[in-house]
Amino acid sequence: MTESLPRGGAVLDAGELEARWADAWRPEQIAERLNGVSAPWCVAAGWALDLFRGEQTRDHGDLELAVPAAAFAEIRDRFPEYAFDAVGSGKVWADAGAEELAGTHQTWLRDPASDQFLLDVFREPHDGGTWICRRDQSLRLPYDAIIERTADGIPYLIPELVLLFKAKATRPQDQADFEGILPLLSQARRDALSAWLTRVHPGHGWSAKLAVS
Repeated sequence: MTESLPRGGAVLDAGELEARWADAWRPEQIAERLNGVSAPWCVAAGWALDLFRGEQTRDHGDLELAVPAAAFAEIRDRFPEYAFDAVGSGKVWADAGAEELAGTHQTWLRDPASDQFLLDVFREPHDGGTWICRRDQSLRLPYDAIIERTADGIPYLIPELVLLFKAKATRPQDQADFEGILPLLSQARRDALSAWLTRVHPGHGWSAKLAVS
């Protein structure tokens, strides 16, 4: 998904970002807020892996959601007392308008009273009820195939897709997430992740481990 970044934007240093994400919401809080929303939203990234596991295994610096881009307005309407800031290439555009949203795909929910960030929303490409991978738009799957739910009904992105996104720039926590989740993946999930890695990130180091049954 190609972005044409808008003008301006503020750069926040690492210390400020960490401090302003200190009060990030948890999955159960956002599930309560979005109860009844018709759009196929889901928890993504590290929290999604913990929802798949059924327990929290580490601290999470934020809470990330994936939503269809065309459904963002429905999500936004659930938070009238908060602000949405657009994010891209290390910059933040406060109170994002149409130009900022069109030029980015990531949005941070901010409490205007405290300036704390609470939620990270990715506005994903899609074709109706079909999800489209930002990194390879030929990879398309129905939302029913990529979203699973906890026993409490919290929707989360399937672990094989979470790991596909983590594979691009693997940090120590991403490697730890991969190694922790790998024993829990069925052969079908391993095969799917292996095929997607070959397609999107050929030669990735995780491919060899996935090949070992």
